[in-house]
Amino acid sequence: MRRFLPSLSALQAFEAAARYMSFTKAADELAVTQSGISRHINNLEQYLGVRLFERSGSRLVLTDAGGNYFREVAQIIDKLEEVSIDAVRGRKADASLMIGANPSLATRWLAPRLSGFVDKNREMPIEIAPVGSELDFDQSRIDVAILRGVGSWPNARASLLFPERLAVVASPKLIPATAKLNRLNFSETPTLQNASRPSLWLSWLRTTKLSHSGVIQGIRFANSDMLISAALSGLGLAVVPSHYVEQELARGELHLPFGKPVESSEGYWVVYSERKAQKQSVALFRDWLLSETRKHRSEVQA
Repeated sequence: MRRFLPSLSALQAFEAAARYMSFTKAADELAVTQSGISRHINNLEQYLGVRLFERSGSRLVLTDAGGNYFREVAQIIDKLEEVSIDAVRGRKADASLMIGANPSLATRWLAPRLSGFVDKNREMPIEIAPVGSELDFDQSRIDVAILRGVGSWPNARASLLFPERLAVVASPKLIPATAKLNRLNFSETPTLQNASRPSLWLSWLRTTKLSHSGVIQGIRFANSDMLISAALSGLGLAVVPSHYVEQELARGELHLPFGKPVESSEGYWVVYSERKAQKQSVALFRDWLLSETRKHRSEVQA
């Protein structure tokens, strides 16, 4: 008996169109025309005998049947891709791992710890790619990511690693390491700004309720790595997530003139797509990260 199976081309067109909610973007990805995508979708709907998409004005919307079908088809296409890569590589694609992280987090927090995971999984191909907190797993090749936020991402699972703690750091070149300050005058003390997170000073001030005066000002840097380098040179005070500067604080290259770090409203989470929840490499990395952060918290509290 002949199997009841749509064509692979039609399924690929449907999966791409449903993922992007756009026939145009699906056509670009698959290198076909928009009319070609539309033709594949029409043929698939006729084959199945159900409507998969509807138009709401200029918007493309999945029907209930289309939404259910997309979730299943996406997993099947992912699996088909994996077994095809297995055949080419001669090893399980499930063993590979693509990790997403903010570049500063990857450099300053993840990389110094990653040897512990690599030593236990030497046969696992690993790639680390830069991502932002608004990562969309449905449109990304990322398997698992370390993201800053409140714990909610579409179509993804998240486990808290640690709350974010913000600290004002200074070089001894700017302020003596023995100094303990309880007031900040922005007009007199040089301060540095993070262009990628412009509200950090305000967040820290609201949380600490520190007495301050003057207008928040200072040189703006594009990211945390540049900001920390400037603070190390003595160029000014900087607000940074404390886990970015653990080594500099331990070596005395930076210190905390206003006291201990304070918690922000966000945390750092290990996040992965619902579709890849059962992938072995994802589970191994997630469990290692959770264990690593629990161990680190125990050491800090001891």
